[in-house]
Order: sequence, then C-alpha cells, then structure tokens
Amino acid sequence: MNVLIVDDETPAREEIARLLANVADVSVVGQSANAIEALSAINRLHPDVVFLDISMPQISGLELLSMLDPEEMPRIVFVTAYNEFALQAFEQDAFDYLLKPIDAARLEVTLQRLRRDRLPATDPLKMAAPLRQIPCPGHQRVQLVKIDQVEYVNSTGSGVFIVTTDGSEHFTELTLRTLEERTPMLRCHRQYLVNPDQIREITFQDMGGAEIITHGDRRVPVSRRLLAELKEHLGFA
Repeated sequence: MNVLIVDDETPAREEIARLLANVADVSVVGQSANAIEALSAINRLHPDVVFLDISMPQISGLELLSMLDPEEMPRIVFVTAYNEFALQAFEQDAFDYLLKPIDAARLEVTLQRLRRDRLPATDPLKMAAPLRQIPCPGHQRVQLVKIDQVEYVNSTGSGVFIVTTDGSEHFTELTLRTLEERTPMLRCHRQYLVNPDQIREITFQDMGGAEIITHGDRRVPVSRRLLAELKEHLGFA
C-alpha cells in the first residue's frame, strides 16, 4: 500500500511515518504539511491511502475531500486529536478514524481492514458540501477565491486556471470535474466552465456553436455538443 501522510504538525507526521516504517507491505510515498500540498501530492502520486489530519489551518481535512477528483479518490483515514470530529468523518465516508496519539495496536486494526478491503473506493464527494471558495496556491501563500468572484474556468496544457470578475487569472490544483460537481458552474466546453451568474449574453454561430459574453466582456466558447444542455440549464431550451 502506498501511503501519503497529511498533517500540519511535523512531529505528528513523523510519528505516523515511524509507526509505518517497519510494516512490510506499506510504503510512505510522501508527506504534506497542508491541504494544498496534499491535493497536489494526491494528483501526482496516486496513493492508495491518505492518513489525513482534520484540523489544519485555512483548509481542513474535511474540506480537502470535496476538492478531490472522485476518480482519484484514495482510502481516507482521518487522524485527529479531537473526538468530536468522528461523526463528520464518517459522514464523509472515511475508511477509518484514528485519535492522536495513535495507538500502535489500533493502527494495526486499520491496516488489517485496508488489506482485506478489495471493493472500489467509496466516493466521499457524494456527501461533501458544495465548495464556497477555490484554493489557488501562490508563493508562500494560498488565495481563497469565492465562487461568486469567478467568471469562468479554463483547463490548459499548463493546468486549470480560474478567471475572476476583475480579469485576474489564478492557478488551482482542483480539476474541472471537481469544480463542475461541487460548484454551481456549468460545463460549456470540454475545457471550460462558466459561472451562470456572470453570463451577460450568448451569441450563436453559423456552425452550431456559440460564445458566451460575460459581464466583464470576456468571451468563453460553447461547444455544439454542450449548447443544448447549457440552454436547458439557463431556462431557454
């Protein structure tokens, strides 16, 4: 099993790594100090299991789940010092829940359950709350952009970028699929999502496609395949 450890406290990460170090069938492939690092690591390393702290600054472990692509969802074992988070954790379909300090015998129970588990991963996104803001990492900071400030989202070869109402562009680790499922934004093109509240008009083109004009006078393409669905969402199909 490939394992990623996520905790904002270095001693806590090192303790889990120490407990797992001598387990023959477990390999710790990475450690992350916050949710943004973890999001990138999960997308890059595809771990089987994530030992995830719940209480972290800016973005909690519970909030991180709603940002993950369901197709890349690992088993989630929540780790926390606060027992009151247990109900929330299992409402999110967590695989297991460990209290700090971690007891070695209790950890072994979790590992035995993981070994026996051969079913497809559960989808925590099914019960996750909608996203209210999008994390956009920068140099030594994470900017949290509110959904109502987003005009559209574009996926390029360089990554996924959101364009806000002031015209600025921000990179995010979230996938288009996650943003489509967890926000009110609508798919209008294979590479674009648009905030319906930011649509000023739609212009129709000769070949069956269309183009959205936002309130900020920016143009967003609409594919022929998705035009009918977009019109239906907007109530004029």
